[in-house]
Amino acid sequence: MTSALMSPFNALFGAFSRDVSIDLGTANTLVLVRGRGITINEPSVVAIERRSKRVLAIGSEAKQMVGRTPADIIAIRPLRDGVISDFDVTEAMLTHFIRRVHDETIIPVPHRPRVVIGIPSGVTEVEKRAVKDAAISAGAREVHLIEEPMAAAIGAGLPVTEAVGSMIVDIGGGTTEMAVLSLGGIVVSRSIRVAGDEMDEEIIRYAREKYNLLIGERMAEQAKIEIGSAYPLHQERTMVIRGRNLITGLPESIEISSVEVREALVNPVNQIVDALKTTIDETPPELVADLMVRGIVLAGGGAMLGGLAERLSRETKMRVYVADDPLTCVVRGAGQFLEMLDILPRGFAGTNGRGRR
Repeated sequence: MTSALMSPFNALFGAFSRDVSIDLGTANTLVLVRGRGITINEPSVVAIERRSKRVLAIGSEAKQMVGRTPADIIAIRPLRDGVISDFDVTEAMLTHFIRRVHDETIIPVPHRPRVVIGIPSGVTEVEKRAVKDAAISAGAREVHLIEEPMAAAIGAGLPVTEAVGSMIVDIGGGTTEMAVLSLGGIVVSRSIRVAGDEMDEEIIRYAREKYNLLIGERMAEQAKIEIGSAYPLHQERTMVIRGRNLITGLPESIEISSVEVREALVNPVNQIVDALKTTIDETPPELVADLMVRGIVLAGGGAMLGGLAERLSRETKMRVYVADDPLTCVVRGAGQFLEMLDILPRGFAGTNGRGRR
């Protein structure tokens, strides 16, 4: 069937199928429905029964159970470092979200949506196939993959198709993706498995080593969000963290400062800085000149870490700024890519030429 005939065909089915774009993140999954905007923004957490593997809760409801479940229930995150670690649970989560946006328990075959999913730039062909298979099994009619740096750049409004260099740093839950883009392609990219989760783990380790206090993931994440920083704040802050004293075994509360949290985050922040410097070092000089004028954009939840833009700006000697609504850049970019599917050339870098199943 020719492309001229395919366009109205796709438009007809798009009206019935509610095509979607998905930011399948380690920490959160966002779903954007074509023509309706972002309808789902929930944690990538699934609660299952240990023996039967029956799914009990997905998303926000499941996250409330993390660290609080009885022995026969486990709350798990089916994605690690941006890739699928548990295929069956990921499929169940995708099925739940896709059916939710269609308001149907079972989606009829003609109504099945086209799906665009953002994936880390460093994933293998096997990992890409796992994402596609999970989406097809969850009810997708057609699956396209777009690399997260490209999606984030589109969502941040960068001129990725123009003959000018743009740079995006997308800091998610499991990975930090950074890329220099020009003429619709990724010129230089780097993906490191250091991001929000690693920061939470470092805060947990710091509390354990300095105060003999064992805190949970939720408390560490709260400390990172409320008083975490990568650069000295204009006014340092404090907050109370609660956990179990490892010596007495009793509950204990400790007041911790933003200076201490910044100290705890030194290692992951330094790794992001080093990776960014290496990426810039590998960038062609003409594009570096463009970056010096245009600056570097931060996206993802990690971009909201206090003082991170200032720290990276100081280290790179370039302007670094946070995108508007950084949490949704990837899913919004994937949504714009979804709108362009019928007109984009098959070799467009967003899908690496392997969009169609």
